[in-house]
Amino acid sequence: MSGAKPAVRKVPCPTCGEPAVFEPFNPYRPFCCERCRLIDLGSWATETYRIPGKPADDDPAEGSEPQEH
Repeated sequence: MSGAKPAVRKVPCPTCGEPAVFEPFNPYRPFCCERCRLIDLGSWATETYRIPGKPADDDPAEGSEPQEH
């Protein structure tokens, strides 16, 4: 064996584009840092990012007869 360490895999951070280590020891992967991870989370939380589809009904029981419990 040669003793050389395997190359660390790097990918562009989805938020800022900087190289991010894509290895299990990076707690923020695929992001480069916690800041970029939180920016992405905020975009999902504020619905800046959305998955296309039919709008969900707010109240699935609306319009149906009351149910007895």
